[in-house]
Amino acid sequence: MVDKAKSPDQENAAGQDVVVAALYHFATLENFREMQEPLRQRCQELDIRGTLLLAEEGINGTISGSRAGIDGILDYIRADARLAGLDHKESFSDRHPFRRMKVKQKKEIVTLGVPGVDPNKIVGSYVEPEDWNALISDPEVLVIDTRNDYEVAIGTFRNAIDPETKSFREFPDYIRQHFNPEQHKKVAMFCTGGIRCEKASSFMRAEGFPEVYHLKGGILKYLEKVKPEESLWEGECFVFDHRVGVTHGLGEGTAEMCFGCGHPVTPEERELPGYEHGVSCPYCIATLTPEKTARLRERMHQIELARARGESF
Repeated sequence: MVDKAKSPDQENAAGQDVVVAALYHFATLENFREMQEPLRQRCQELDIRGTLLLAEEGINGTISGSRAGIDGILDYIRADARLAGLDHKESFSDRHPFRRMKVKQKKEIVTLGVPGVDPNKIVGSYVEPEDWNALISDPEVLVIDTRNDYEVAIGTFRNAIDPETKSFREFPDYIRQHFNPEQHKKVAMFCTGGIRCEKASSFMRAEGFPEVYHLKGGILKYLEKVKPEESLWEGECFVFDHRVGVTHGLGEGTAEMCFGCGHPVTPEERELPGYEHGVSCPYCIATLTPEKTARLRERMHQIELARARGESF
């Protein structure tokens, strides 16, 4: 769960903006297990926080650090010729959105669960953010949001289809049940940073869909590049850190995270019955037991006491 309030251990000691870098790259890394510890050590030396995932198919993660630290770790990763083309997107925060650094080994860097799907072999056509509006405005193009339901809840592109999935693993079955290559010849997909669309477009190409497009750099790059007055984006883009949501220019949004269920909650939803800060929201109020409600209230009480003492929690 995420609390947007600032704690002392999250402050940037230098008083400068913290750089938040979302990164991924698909490449064949046969020795990914041996890469784990040296990468973790280099992150520690540079005071990098966040999570990086390593698998045979590549690297993925979101990290934060100083300008010098982020530049240093990106240079370290790209020094491996297989990862020289690493893509990353930056935003900024007044504090570290992560408390510690984790480097994990995984079977997939983004879990689709379909054997043989490999963006290194087959993938859809990339569309630059500046060209995205024209593509999704074409009535012959099927526009699909590949993210999960709780992400879509606070923002998506105008007229995009929400698969209402709980996890990315559900996406293949959703596509097979609702669409077919003969009828749906042009498909445009998008996700937060682009990585899920790499997998999704590879899957759909393998399923026989003839024209599959995906937003290069994802929603984050679109919000960075496209002016608000020209945008077809509605709402905020969910991110997996203390900011919860970001808006055009990648500024911090207004959504907060519910401690009870982890669902993002908009300002309008915080006015509805069932919302109690740090305890519950309209999405979970009906499912919380009295015991859990009591635990969450006590947790918020302890957090407030700690903040009043100037301590981290």
